[in-house]
This record gives sequence, C-alpha cells and structure tokens, in this order.
Amino acid sequence: MKITVVGLGKIGLPLAVQFAGMGHRVVGADIDRQVVAAVREARPPFPGEAHLDERLGEVLAAGALEATTDTTAAVAASDAVVVVVPLYVDSFGSPEFSAIDAATEAVGRGLRPGTLVTYETTLPVGTTRTRLAPMLAELSGLRAGEEFFLAFSPERVSSGRVFADLARYPKLIGGLDEASTRQAVEFYGAVLRFDERPDLSEPNGVWDLGSAEAAELAKLAETTYRDVNIGLANQFALHADRIGVDFARVAEACNSQPFSHLHRPGIAVGGHCIPVYPWLYLGGDPGATIVTAAREANRVMPERCVDRLADAYGDLTGAVVVVLGACYRGGVKETAYSGVFATVSALRRRGAVPLVHDPLYSADELLELRLDPYLPMTRVDAAIVQADHAEYAELSTSDLPSVQVVLDGRDVLDPERWEGVALIRLGRGGAAHPTAKAATDIGVSFQGAARL
Repeated sequence: MKITVVGLGKIGLPLAVQFAGMGHRVVGADIDRQVVAAVREARPPFPGEAHLDERLGEVLAAGALEATTDTTAAVAASDAVVVVVPLYVDSFGSPEFSAIDAATEAVGRGLRPGTLVTYETTLPVGTTRTRLAPMLAELSGLRAGEEFFLAFSPERVSSGRVFADLARYPKLIGGLDEASTRQAVEFYGAVLRFDERPDLSEPNGVWDLGSAEAAELAKLAETTYRDVNIGLANQFALHADRIGVDFARVAEACNSQPFSHLHRPGIAVGGHCIPVYPWLYLGGDPGATIVTAAREANRVMPERCVDRLADAYGDLTGAVVVVLGACYRGGVKETAYSGVFATVSALRRRGAVPLVHDPLYSADELLELRLDPYLPMTRVDAAIVQADHAEYAELSTSDLPSVQVVLDGRDVLDPERWEGVALIRLGRGGAAHPTAKAATDIGVSFQGAARL
C-alpha cells in the first residue's frame, strides 16, 4: 500500500516507521520543516523512543519512507491516510480543534476515490462522524462510506515504548459504516504485527467495536479510568499519611485479589493524555461527577505536597527548594501538563525560592520553560521529587548535604540513603526520619550533579 501518516510527532513518526517496516510505501507529512528535515536525515526529532533511531535509518535506506510538508500531495497519491496530530484543551477544558481541522483540510483537498482515512488522535465522542466526515466530504466532493472510507482507531501506546505497545495491545477500530469498518480492519491487519497474548480471553489483533463512537468512547474511558483511579489513590495516600499508615503496603494487599487495581499515588498527573482526555469526556457527559471530582483531586496534588513540605520544614519564606524533575514522567523529555509548573507556583506563593533540576534538560532549556535552573554550588534547604527519573533513585544526603526536608512525590528515594533528613514519602505514613538535619556548609556543591 501507499500510506500517508499526517503528523510526525512522538506517535506519528513511530507509526510511519512501523508501516514502512511492514513492506509498505509511506510518506510522513508534517507542517514543521525542521521535523521533516530531521526525519529525512534519519534523526528522530525527539529523544527517548526505543529502537526508533535504527528502525528509522533502515526504512529510509530501503526507500520505504520519505517525509514532506505537502500533506495534500502525499494524500493524493495514497491508498490510506492516518492522521495523528494534537488535540489540546483550553484553560476551561474545552477542546481546541485548530490543528486537527487544519490537517483535515489538507487531507480533504487531496482525497481521491477509494482512500481510507483513519484518525488516531483522541477525540470527543461523535467528532469523527459529525465534524470530520462532513469536512472531508465537502473538501473532496466525495461521499463518505461510498467514495472514501473513514474510521477512528485510538492510539494506545506510551512514549518510549511505542513499538512494543503496538505489538502488545489489540488495535481498536470503529468505522463510520460497514464498508469503512471492513477497510480499516484489513488495513491495520496489514500494517501491524501482534504478539501472542495468552493472558487475554480474546485473541490479540484488530478489534472492531462496531462504530466510530464506540472506538472514541473506548479511548476516553480507558484514560479517564486512570485519572479517576489515581485521584482515588491520591486521596487514600493523603489519608494514610494523616493516620500513620503505609498506603503502598495497603494497596499491595488490596491488589492481591483480582477485583482491586489501585494505582500508585503521586505528586501530579501529567502528559498529553491523562490530564486532558477526562475533559473531552466531560464535554459529552458534563454530569459525570466522579470524573470531575477526580480531575480536581489530581489538580491540587502539587499544592497538597507543598503543604506537607511546609508542615515539616516550617515557614518557607526565603527557603531555597530544588524541584527534582521538570518532565511529567521519568525518562521522557516532555513537560506537557507537568506537575513541575504547579509545584513551582505553589512554592512561590509561600515565599520560597524554587529551583528546578532535570537530567534531560539543560539550564538554558529550563529557562526557556520559565523555570529557574538549579546550578552546582547552590545551597538548598529542601527538595521535592516531582519526576521519577531513574537517576534520582541513587540520590542520598551526600548529593544535597545542606537539605533539611525532602518530599518524595514519586516514591523513588531509598530511605536508608537519607538518614538524618526529614524524608516525607507520599502515602507512606509520614517522615521516615522525623529529626531534620541542621543546614551546614553554605555554598556546598550538589555532589551528585554529574550523574544527575
């Protein structure tokens, strides 16, 4: 097949490489010229995606993949088109359709009879049928379901492990009509290779959910479930701290039977997905009070963690606090909806001086994000772990010799390494070492800066 993938971001580019690796001719289209240039040179425009470097080089060398900024021309020469461009929400939680509308317009202008179009961008329920189908039909002059085919198939992968997730999880699809469904099932069966899943009651592969609306709801439901579950876990963890109980052990005990699946608590819920998609769901079901409550519970977690830090440290006015981690999760260089911003804001409201460290970001990059970077030789009074980078698990008092209180918002620190410091582990029942160490050695260096 000749396939166009619209959007060469963290999902779109691995998809294009996957399709090309299955023997198809693929064009990756993106409006960003720098992204297109990087792809043509076999340089992934973002770091950290397992196996992308080598697989991108292989398909480019084989002539199976090319990149362009001309989406319309690429679509005009294609049998199938997969759209993976961002959909954001504004400060009120309403979807911002400008990117997906622009991509749809470019696709519609190049659409030719017999082409299959699938959207993998997470969408509010009904968007494929009521917004995108009419746009494509009007721009192309073709009838949906008769002269072109349209389906929704949500991406279900995580940055850093896209290829593994594509092979592991069933591919969900929902067509606009029966003809579109048949085309989508055949397409995804030809471009993906699935692992065997003996743990599933149903076979792995392409799953037809019956309609575009069902597939749209499936994506929103599975992601909103995670937000609700984390919100509940966060409230359990805060209560466990108040009563001196280790919630991690409680959750392990609960999850020892098959009807409990408690997630881990944490200082923040970040990324493009979990903080955003509940709002897309609420747009169609505004009376879903459980979803609203969970979103609020997770939104205020950075503030709650700063409250706990202040309870242990005292007045934070003038205190230098290093926030460890700008990324929304460990190992992924991405700050979309990261808890670092709310954490820094909460510290500033209390009069603290927040500095930020992240092993994936340079000082200049942090400044571009309007975050004051931690610099070696800076004395700090307290610390908050905001991202679960693997590097942070190796930290100890020797890395922050002047620190008095540390709040571990991701449960990654080893208490044995923090003897003498008030270590607050979220959901672990309070400080591990309640006697804070006095600040000493003004100007001491952050000994672990090299490995951090």
